[in-house]
Amino acid sequence: MKKILEVISEEMKKAFQSAGYDGELGKVTASNRPDLCEYQCNGAMAGAKRYKKAPMMIAQDVAKELEGSGVFEEVGAVPPGFLNLKISPEFLKEYLDGMSKSDKFGLEMPEKAKRIMLDYGGPNVAKPLHVGHLRSAIIGESVKRIARYAGHEVIGDIHLGDWGLQMGLIITELQERKPELVYFDDSFTGEYPEEAPFTIAELEEIYPTASGKSKEDSAYKEKAMDATFKLQNGVRGYRALWNHIIRVSVADLKKNYDKLNVEFDLWKGESDVHDLIPQMVEEMKAGGHTYISEGALVVDVKEETDTKEIPPCMILKSDGASLYNTTDLATIKERMEKYHPDEIIYVVDKRQELYFEQVFRCARKTGLVSPETKLKFLGFGTMNGKDGKPFKTREGGVMRLEYLINEINEVMYGKIIQNRSVPEEEARQTAQVVALSAVKYGDLSNQASKDYIFDIERFTSSEGDTGPYILYTLVRIKSILSKYKEAGGRLEAAALRPACSEPEKALMLELAGFIGMIENAYEEIAPHKVCAYIYDIANAFNRFYHETKILAEEDEAKKEGWIALLLLAKDILETCIDLLGFSAPERM
Repeated sequence: MKKILEVISEEMKKAFQSAGYDGELGKVTASNRPDLCEYQCNGAMAGAKRYKKAPMMIAQDVAKELEGSGVFEEVGAVPPGFLNLKISPEFLKEYLDGMSKSDKFGLEMPEKAKRIMLDYGGPNVAKPLHVGHLRSAIIGESVKRIARYAGHEVIGDIHLGDWGLQMGLIITELQERKPELVYFDDSFTGEYPEEAPFTIAELEEIYPTASGKSKEDSAYKEKAMDATFKLQNGVRGYRALWNHIIRVSVADLKKNYDKLNVEFDLWKGESDVHDLIPQMVEEMKAGGHTYISEGALVVDVKEETDTKEIPPCMILKSDGASLYNTTDLATIKERMEKYHPDEIIYVVDKRQELYFEQVFRCARKTGLVSPETKLKFLGFGTMNGKDGKPFKTREGGVMRLEYLINEINEVMYGKIIQNRSVPEEEARQTAQVVALSAVKYGDLSNQASKDYIFDIERFTSSEGDTGPYILYTLVRIKSILSKYKEAGGRLEAAALRPACSEPEKALMLELAGFIGMIENAYEEIAPHKVCAYIYDIANAFNRFYHETKILAEEDEAKKEGWIALLLLAKDILETCIDLLGFSAPERM
């Protein structure tokens, strides 16, 4: 199906042509004065100079051609030459009928689906997830779902930090604490134990301890660097320990991401491309792309059109060691060779924009990506506390993500049991579902690149632009449908009717915008567009609900029309919250 704006614009273009003007002047937009009309066309203003005619005369000519139009109920030419438009209720009903009977509400699938690699998450192993990991996970998951819904193949990769000095630090600290472990016996040739010699809790304590020691003790840091070297060069015992670290960490990460309803297709890390680096570096050298600067191997990535300084991209440090740049470039190489993506999108803190600009330019210059492959950077802003500074615990530290989720669950649980009697287990389950909507909607309703204030009290409110408000609306719709069914009504028999009131029509108009919204959210990589859309639907529905006695209506045909409208609203809202990565409970 075409977007409703396209259908309306086509009708308007025909009218311009019939009146003797260029049809392209007939582009229609949503009204910026909804108190006056639903849509508007400013083409007469644009055509005035070309046709040497007053815009009002052009508008009147076009309005005359639209008399008796099946699309418009009212067309008004108003000074100085605007066309104010109101849609025909019959046309709107037919359009929604088409949506309700079509797969994905009429959203057209692309002729050729893109293959998109989505790099989001980016945690380090052996470290607990903290609030700084929240935005990447939430935004990336929603972008993945929107792109898939729009008909594209999306491969989500967590891109673990699993190969640097942190690994050497952990191994060094383990050796200090448990030197008797068989992993440190160079003469050992047997099978290593299947069970890790540490728990996730111990691992999470070991790394910060080791990191702190390395900052104060140069000999300790030297040991850790040596352990990193041995690990990366295949020392058997160190590799076995590293495998334990990965298994224990990934199991914990999966548990925490599961609480956020976030899933990755690939659990790859920096280690996966370690062996690709030597060949990649040699190819860059052979291609004449590299040179030595202060002992380091670099690629110049500045361009003549640059208005700011873009430093060279460093490939190897002066001691021959690789960097994040190196592994990110090798990862691009691997992705191109294995998956041949049309696009690679990185969901990363916006403060890394310059770094990714260097990496992208280097990848293009050295031929790691094909010219047609797009490399996109979706930079997100910081999540701040009420003081406007990056979100911290009351003690001033970085809060673990697990603790933040638990805190919001408790706040939500308290609100659920405050004014009603609900069984404990149901209250707890509902609290988790609604708390997740509070966190995700609170984040996603902001444009990704902007910083935002994380306000638990506001986010968990059932009023205003919040996740719980959206869910309360959806649960209210489900409750009405359930009562209708209990009273003997047949949901499958309900059929839409033309709107008979302004609030009903307003809700229908909001629902009709679904296809355009999805296309826009996908093209702009913008989950906040989905949030804005469902907030408008929720407001339109609640106004309609408060002004309409739906179940008490005695005219059965009219009641059936409303039930059909609620069914469509429910399906669209459920689709949209799924794109945002949360769901609704049966009752609240």
